[in-house]
Amino acid sequence: MAGARRAALAAAAAVLLLGLTACSGTAKPALVPSDTGADPVVTVTVVDNRYEPAEVEIEVGQAVRWVFQGVMEHDVVADDGSFVSELVTSGEYVHVFETAGEFPYDCSVHPEMTGRVVVR
Repeated sequence: MAGARRAALAAAAAVLLLGLTACSGTAKPALVPSDTGADPVVTVTVVDNRYEPAEVEIEVGQAVRWVFQGVMEHDVVADDGSFVSELVTSGEYVHVFETAGEFPYDCSVHPEMTGRVVVR
């Protein structure tokens, strides 16, 4: 009886672990340090599970600053991994864009939070 019970508990734990692993998606890329000495031309506010504004347009060589506010942790993670901030509730993150293109990003813990930097 005890053997069957242990086997059932082990099977349940394996199913739970498999389910959690499947839901975790891809791992967050390595952090990219903030360009704190840069002078940003636009600021994006990160609050209430959204980026305001969600899309910004800048020129090559210019910087964007994200300012984190509120009680929930958020970050900015570029789809291509070119900029990746820490998960925080306050503070700021700055990134200088050295190449033209479109850079979509999201929050690693709230994937419904999306934004885009367009660099001309």
